[in-house]
Amino acid sequence: MKKRIILLMIAVLLIAASPFMTTKADASGTTPDDIAAYALKFKGTPYKFGGTTPSGFDCSGYIRYVFNHFGISLPRTSAEQYNVGTSVSKSNLQKGDLVFFANTYKKGISHTGIYLGDGNVVSAESGGVNVSNINTNPYWGPKYAGAKRLSSVQSAAPVKAEPKPLPPVTDGNFVDVKTSHPAYEAIKTLNTSGVISGYHQQDFRPSEEVTRGQAATMINRVLGLTAKNKVQFSDVAANHSFAKDIAAMNEAGILQGFTNGSFGMYAPLSKTQLAVILERAFQMSTSAEIQAQTASVKYLDVATSFWAHKPIVTLKAIDQTTVFQTSNYYGESNADRAEFAAALYSAMNAK
Repeated sequence: MKKRIILLMIAVLLIAASPFMTTKADASGTTPDDIAAYALKFKGTPYKFGGTTPSGFDCSGYIRYVFNHFGISLPRTSAEQYNVGTSVSKSNLQKGDLVFFANTYKKGISHTGIYLGDGNVVSAESGGVNVSNINTNPYWGPKYAGAKRLSSVQSAAPVKAEPKPLPPVTDGNFVDVKTSHPAYEAIKTLNTSGVISGYHQQDFRPSEEVTRGQAATMINRVLGLTAKNKVQFSDVAANHSFAKDIAAMNEAGILQGFTNGSFGMYAPLSKTQLAVILERAFQMSTSAEIQAQTASVKYLDVATSFWAHKPIVTLKAIDQTTVFQTSNYYGESNADRAEFAAALYSAMNAK
C-alpha cells in the first residue's frame, strides 16, 4: 500500500512538471494581435527601475516579460534588444514590432516599446505601463530611433498608410467633441480664439492628459506675457515653440520649474496644479463676489486645511461648464484636455 502511494505521488509530480501544463504560449503560432493583446493586459502596471515582473516593470523588463510569455527570448536591456530582429521603416510598422527610442534618461538606445498600430506604442514609462503616440506625443516623437521585427512573430496583413492630415479645426467643431459634452462651449471658444488647437484628423482628444509645457503655452496665449530673459530650463530648448511662453510663466511666478533645473515640460499637469496656476494667473479668489460664492462650496476629498483648498473650491465656484460640479475633485489625478479647457474658459470669464 505504501509503495502504491509513493508511485502515485511520483506520477502527480511528473504531470505537474509536464511542459503541456505550462501557461506559456507556443512561439510558433504567435501573431502580432496576440502580442498586442497580451501587452495591453499590463496597462497601468507601475514603473520600477530594474523591474521584470507585473509588480513593477522597467521598459526592457516589460518587453522581455511579454515576449517570454510566447516562448520568445529577448536580451535584458533596450540597447541589447535593438540588436535582434530585422529593421523596419517607420512607414511599414505593424503590430508586435519592437519600437526603440534614444536619449531618454541616457545617451543612445534607452527605451523600448511594442507597436500597436495607428502610431500607438505601449511601453513601461515613468508613470507606469501606458500607451503613447509616436506621431503626436511631444516627448516620444522626437526620440524615436527605429524598429525591429522578430521572425518568430507571424506577419500581419499589410499595414494601412497613415491617413493624410486634414485641415485644422478653427471653428471649434471637433469630430470627437459632441455638442452635448459639458466642455463643448469652452473648447469651441478657446479654439476659435486661437488658444487651443486639435490634431491632424480634426480630433480634439478631450480625455488626453495635458503637459506642463502645453499648459504654460495655452495660458500665456490668453495673458500675452513677455519674458525679459530667455528660458533657462535644462529640458526646454531655446528654439522650442513653447520656450517663450514657459519663460514668461516662470518669470510671472505662475508656473515655475523644479529645483533640479528642469521645467518638467512633458510631465502631466495634476488637477491640483491646474487650480493653483489658474488662481495665480487670474487671481479669481480676490473678488469679493467670488469669495462669497466659495463660502458654501466644497469637495468631499478636499479638506479646508489642504494647502490648495482655496483655488480648488474657487474653480468649482466659477465653473461655467458643469465639469467641476462633482462631489469629489480628485486633485492627484492628471488633468485632461477637456478639464483644462473648462477651467481656463471659466477663469477667463470669472467676474
